[in-house]
Amino acid sequence: MGSGIAQCAAQHGVQVILLELNPDVLEKARQSILRNLQSLQAKGKLTESDVVSIFQRISFTTQVEQAIAPLFIEAIVERLDIKISLFSQVMAVNGPDAIYASNTSSLSIDQLQDGLPYPNRVAGLHFFNPATLMKLVEVVQGKKTDSMVTDQLVSFCDQLKKTSVRCTDAPGFIVNRVARHYYLEAMRMVEQGIATMETVDDLMESVGFRMGPFRLMDLIGNDINLAVSQSLYDAFQQEPRFQPSALQIERVNSGNLGRKTGKGFYNYSQEKN
Repeated sequence: MGSGIAQCAAQHGVQVILLELNPDVLEKARQSILRNLQSLQAKGKLTESDVVSIFQRISFTTQVEQAIAPLFIEAIVERLDIKISLFSQVMAVNGPDAIYASNTSSLSIDQLQDGLPYPNRVAGLHFFNPATLMKLVEVVQGKKTDSMVTDQLVSFCDQLKKTSVRCTDAPGFIVNRVARHYYLEAMRMVEQGIATMETVDDLMESVGFRMGPFRLMDLIGNDINLAVSQSLYDAFQQEPRFQPSALQIERVNSGNLGRKTGKGFYNYSQEKN
C-alpha cells in the first residue's frame, strides 16, 4: 500500500520520499513501482519520458532523518504501538507544522493522537487497494485534529484526482464498517456448507461487484483483513456479527495471506513463477 500511495502521488506531480526501515522491503518497493510504471508504458498509458520523470520524483531511504516533508502518510502494520513509535520518530524530525496522516483501515485515530506530541496535526487518510487505481479516500478527523489539517488533506486528495469522503473517528470508519459483512457473511456461508468460495465469488461478480469477497480478501491480504475484523469485534464489545471467521484465522496462522504469499483462499503459486 505504501508503494502504491507513493507511486500515485508521484504520477500527479508530487515529490515523494519513500521511507522503509527494512532495506530489503525498500528495494522490493522500488522494483514494484518501476515495474508498475513500465507496465503502464507497455499499455500505452505512459511514455518513456513519463516513466523517467515519475520515477525521479521518488527518493528511497531507510533513514528517518531524511524523511522531511510537509505531509507524512504512514502505511505500516495495523498495530497501534508500532504506528505510535514510527510517528514519534518522524515528529522528532519534522516538528509541529507537518501533517501526520495514518492509512489505518480501522484503528482509532483518537487513540493514535493520545500517544503523540502533536495530536492536532494527526488525522486518518485511508486509501484503498490498489491506491493507484481506487478513487475513494477516507479523510478521518479525530477529536483533536485541527480542521485545517483535514481541509489540507482533502486538497491533497483533489491533487491526486481522488474522491475524498470526510468522516469522524469511529470503528471501521465508513467503508470497513459497511463492508465487513461482505467478507464475514461470505465466510459463514462457506463454513456452514451453503456454498463454495468459487460460487460466492462468481455470483457476486455476476451482479456487478468487481471482485468477490474471497478474491478481494486475497488481494487485500488475509492478515490485514482479519486485523480489521478483530478491531471492530473488540470495538463493539465482541458483538457476534463482527466475530472473525475461523476460515480466515486458520489461513493467517498458516501464513497463507493471499496473493502476496502465493496462497490464501486460492492458490497463486503459478502466477509467482
